[in-house]
Amino acid sequence: SLFLVFSGQGFAFRRKQKIERQYGKLLKKRRHVHSQQDDQFTDTYPEHLKHLYLAEEEKLKKRRRTPDDSVSSEEKLSKAAETCTFSSRSVVTQGKSKNKTSNQKAKEEYEKIKAERARRKEEAEKRKQQREEAQRLYKQKKMEAYKILSKKTKKGQPNLNLQVEFLLQKIQQNT
Repeated sequence: SLFLVFSGQGFAFRRKQKIERQYGKLLKKRRHVHSQQDDQFTDTYPEHLKHLYLAEEEKLKKRRRTPDDSVSSEEKLSKAAETCTFSSRSVVTQGKSKNKTSNQKAKEEYEKIKAERARRKEEAEKRKQQREEAQRLYKQKKMEAYKILSKKTKKGQPNLNLQVEFLLQKIQQNT
């Protein structure tokens, strides 16, 4: 142990090196975390699409500006005057239509719900018929294929000529 002390490799020196390594690791982690945070909040677009994204941003900025800039105070006043005159007329017409009783409203609501249910039922029935038709066609095709492929020669061997013809038809249909 005397040799270690003389060469500068004592307990305190090792402890100092250990702490320096830990500090270096900590600094490295902090740098890595900061770079990730910076990347997270900046928009990085692929080079070949960058112009599209930038154009879209410009459009959005213009849309935000236009409602405030384009409408002058005079136009606002004239629009307000027009809405006042229209609203007084619409109040009169609304008064007539609001005379419905709660019973009438309930009947209307019931009719709407009934119509919606009938529509859904019809759609479900159509889907069911389409599904059944598709299954029937599928089974028919399968049965035809089975009949062709299961035919045997007089000696009981599978008829390879028919199988090859069937495969040829299948290939021609797909192309």
